[in-house]
Amino acid sequence: MRTVELTRELVLEAPVETPDGRGGRRREWRELGTLWADMRPRSGREARGEGVRLSLSSWRILVRASPVGAESRPRPGQRFREGERVFDILAVTETDGGARWLTCLAEEERSA
Repeated sequence: MRTVELTRELVLEAPVETPDGRGGRRREWRELGTLWADMRPRSGREARGEGVRLSLSSWRILVRASPVGAESRPRPGQRFREGERVFDILAVTETDGGARWLTCLAEEERSA
């Protein structure tokens, strides 16, 4: 395994469904904590949204492992935030046999 450089401070967030006051629900994000990460871009592509062009970037995000079931352990469906940037977590795997690291595959969507 290459050298790990935990140089990016990311906020881990989980979705929370709340009533919108009109009989529906809306998704809000609850902060779970801060993790230091090693981030590497994987690929990128252009997509079309509703009347706008989007840039979709795929990222490999490496963080220190947390025990299974711990709130600090990233899961698919959660996201990382770095300032205004948002990285949706698609998959999480243990990186090494000693379960010291987790690899999170994530996607970032930005207006082009």
